[in-house]
Amino acid sequence: MNHLKETRHLVIFCILALLVGWVGLGVDRLIPDQNEEETLGMAIWLAGPLLVVIFLRTFAGDGWKDAGLYPNLKHNLRWYGMAMLIFPLVTIITLIIGKLTGWIDFSGFNVKAYFSIFTELFFINIIKNFFEESVWRGYLTAKLVKIRLTDFYIYGIAGLVWGLWHAPYYLHFLSDETIYAVLPVNRYLFMVIAVLNMVVWTVMFTEIFRLTRSIWSVILLHAMEDALINHLIIDGHIQIAAHKEIWLSPICGVLPMTLYLIIGLWLRKQRSKKTVFLN
Repeated sequence: MNHLKETRHLVIFCILALLVGWVGLGVDRLIPDQNEEETLGMAIWLAGPLLVVIFLRTFAGDGWKDAGLYPNLKHNLRWYGMAMLIFPLVTIITLIIGKLTGWIDFSGFNVKAYFSIFTELFFINIIKNFFEESVWRGYLTAKLVKIRLTDFYIYGIAGLVWGLWHAPYYLHFLSDETIYAVLPVNRYLFMVIAVLNMVVWTVMFTEIFRLTRSIWSVILLHAMEDALINHLIIDGHIQIAAHKEIWLSPICGVLPMTLYLIIGLWLRKQRSKKTVFLN
């Protein structure tokens, strides 16, 4: 397929991916009496981008060759190991600094409860993230690489589309209680910070994907993130001092965000040395 057709399909995908959540929100407003966390609109938001990918790959000529569906474990075990360790390493560093500064309180931490939920969430999120990473890395990133955009354009486009796809979730679907548990700010500022955070994360997600040429490495990376840091904050296992959340929140604080960016750029350097490219 020529680059013009690839680019046209990418534009179609991005437009539909960014619209689908708002369509879901409209559906929910037509059907008001639903469980707040399991609405038809949320299902449309979650499944919409994957359905677009399936259509483009199966019926529009994109094919499945570059989807990264094979694990490619040979010669890539170190990168799989990195995928499993990045979020724990950065979280540990953040928590240590929080302890040393007195900005994080661990008195509510329940080891047994935390790791019980962590294990359950990790395996659930492997399944969930198979579908999500088939979209954001297995299609969007793969196609951006294929049309030979520079690395920073890939990070910016993939990160912004991935982040802005979440906009209906942050602005409407997500509860106020969950937002305030992460950052005590209004929804609009929360969305801006969260999207910026995902653009930063996209650097390391992209590089792990390109190093292994497989979505399975980023499925593990993403599952570890979902299981490790979200319920650490949302379920109250740690308490961050007022006005310090923006600096030390393991979900979207400045310190962990900076460390993730450094790791992502280091991974880019390793890929450049190895000249591993996704074709």
